[in-house]
Amino acid sequence: MTARPAPATRAVPECHDDVCLTCSDAAVAVRVRELLADGLAVVDTDAGPQEVSVALVEAGPGDVVLVHAKEAIAVVEKRP
Repeated sequence: MTARPAPATRAVPECHDDVCLTCSDAAVAVRVRELLADGLAVVDTDAGPQEVSVALVEAGPGDVVLVHAKEAIAVVEKRP
């Protein structure tokens, strides 16, 4: 009988707030701090800066976006 390999484990995000950008069932409104390459951005959260995808929206620094599962899904406030 051949031994089976151990199942792969996934990294579990460390949640700091009641609502987590990675694993929450709700979208979270956050402000874009800076745009990065490849459709990514740094956003300001209660837990500090975090990296999320903005590939689905047209957002820039200063905009407020709704983020669900580390993906911006809507722009709710454009920068002045």
